[in-house]
Amino acid sequence: MKNYSDCPYYYERKPEQKTFICTDAIYPEQDVLGHDYDFVLGPMPGEISARKIVLPFRADLVEKMQIKKGDFVLGRPMGAGCPIPHVLQVIKAEPVTGLLYTWVVGPKYSRDQEVKDVVAYHMIGFEGIAGRIRNEPCFGCRVSFLPGFCMMSINHTGLVNMVLQKSCGLHVRIEDIHLLAGKNQSCSTE
Repeated sequence: MKNYSDCPYYYERKPEQKTFICTDAIYPEQDVLGHDYDFVLGPMPGEISARKIVLPFRADLVEKMQIKKGDFVLGRPMGAGCPIPHVLQVIKAEPVTGLLYTWVVGPKYSRDQEVKDVVAYHMIGFEGIAGRIRNEPCFGCRVSFLPGFCMMSINHTGLVNMVLQKSCGLHVRIEDIHLLAGKNQSCSTE
């Protein structure tokens, strides 16, 4: 049996507080299954979460529902095996491909807003700044990582297809995303 205090993102609000105070998450040394991860993927400077690139199972929904920048979208990343529906805020919507570039914001953030339910989507990629680096991401290698503020605190794995050194850190894009169920499969730079 788990307690709220077991969750690294749980914050107990004092009765006099009216709003949620965002604090930096404390990440465990391993994910909830006991696997090591190469790094935590956090947001770009000034953004609210790492960017998540998704494709609704029916790409035509982007055009049909007129999904655009600023909209809130609800769906579950079914192809990757995640059981949790996500609320996403759209950064950019591609009407031709149906790709949505988003931030994960959660249900509380979108409360009292119109939310467009796409039901299910493919998790295409993530983009952000690598932090808590144990194994530096390298182009063309499969890595295991925790998306910052992931409620499941479980390793995701993907193929690195962009690494840029910037003043804010390593800007990384990762595609071909799956949840890590087995042994760590990251590339070695040795």
